[in-house]
Amino acid sequence: MEQLVTIELFGQPYTFKAESEATEAKDVANSLAKEVERVKRQQTDQSTDLSKLTILIIAALNIANENIELKKDRSNFLEEIFRRSESLIHTLDDNEQIIR
Repeated sequence: MEQLVTIELFGQPYTFKAESEATEAKDVANSLAKEVERVKRQQTDQSTDLSKLTILIIAALNIANENIELKKDRSNFLEEIFRRSESLIHTLDDNEQIIR
């Protein structure tokens, strides 16, 4: 079900349709807004003058990078779980043969 979600960036509201649940869409929008604010604060701290578009692109790249890192961590975690499960199954099989 489509929902309307509003996000405020650079003091201007932007409304978009979200196909996911409104709560999830708002979380995504809030995540972007927070990252944009973080990039703006860094810009102020560094005395640089970036355009709004540049700030948005940097924020999007930061979020994309975080997403890639999380996917990589998840993949490594699943590989470790698989490896440990295989080892445990092997140990149980060995112990079963000893008991017989």
